[in-house]
Amino acid sequence: MTEAIVWPTKTRELHNHHFDSTVWNDFRFHDDDIVIASYAKAGTTWTQQIIAQMLFGPDPDLEVAEMSPWLDLRVPPKEVKLPMVEAQAHRRFLKTHLPLDALVFSPEAKYLYIGRDGRDVVWSMYNHHANANQLWYEALNDTPGRVGPPIEPPLADIHQYWRDWLERDGHPFWPFWENVRTWWEVRDLPNVLFVHFANLKRDMPKEMRRIAAFLDIPIDEARWEEILEYCSFDWMKRNAVKVVPLGGAAWDDGAQVFIHQGVNGRWAETLTPEDVAEYEARAVQELGPECARWLATGEQTGS
Repeated sequence: MTEAIVWPTKTRELHNHHFDSTVWNDFRFHDDDIVIASYAKAGTTWTQQIIAQMLFGPDPDLEVAEMSPWLDLRVPPKEVKLPMVEAQAHRRFLKTHLPLDALVFSPEAKYLYIGRDGRDVVWSMYNHHANANQLWYEALNDTPGRVGPPIEPPLADIHQYWRDWLERDGHPFWPFWENVRTWWEVRDLPNVLFVHFANLKRDMPKEMRRIAAFLDIPIDEARWEEILEYCSFDWMKRNAVKVVPLGGAAWDDGAQVFIHQGVNGRWAETLTPEDVAEYEARAVQELGPECARWLATGEQTGS
């Protein structure tokens, strides 16, 4: 007898300068919805571009940031955002940075969780944070509905930024380990697929075919090379204004800051052997050895 699936349920709300998790309470799912989840700076925008091009491309002019909103970002408020999403006539693909237990989960939707080594996440996040302009701070800190302290400009010392992030679990953004852990716990559900930034870097076409098969997206082989071109990191960097929220207006150097270097291991120039050992031990402690290995390498048992 097949054991019945126990679907995840929402157990809490999460609010801060970025989040309003209550938006999911009022969201009406469609059976073919796609939800792209990650902690942040793990390849979420890249995955949005991949899905957009496979669903609706190849098309260099897709406004992916508008097509695929970050639903739990609290600006614009849910009263504005939800009607816009409800009006979308195409197959919807939404972004979330919530841990699973702060999200309403639909058995009919398809979920992709995007992972990346926490050290690489921090280096990408620092670039994102250090280049943010006044518009970014005003949207996050000064608009109605913020819960908790404001987000402040980062320290100039990236090593201290790293220490604060590790010691205060995701500071000044949101907790890291629970995000990975809560999603890892549901990795075997039939409507959840794990994708890793390192695997996208190693073999993007293979990962894209894997994603397409999971999402039941037929591939137009005659135009596959063109689709690949529009999903390449180099193309996205050159055309970042099309794929980055607000066209990059929240960063003084524009959208190219958001689509930064796309490389791993930059932390190795800064972190000491003791730092590295501390992080790796913490990962195993927080996630267990199998999940910690996947997060560091993209290698998953049985994958």
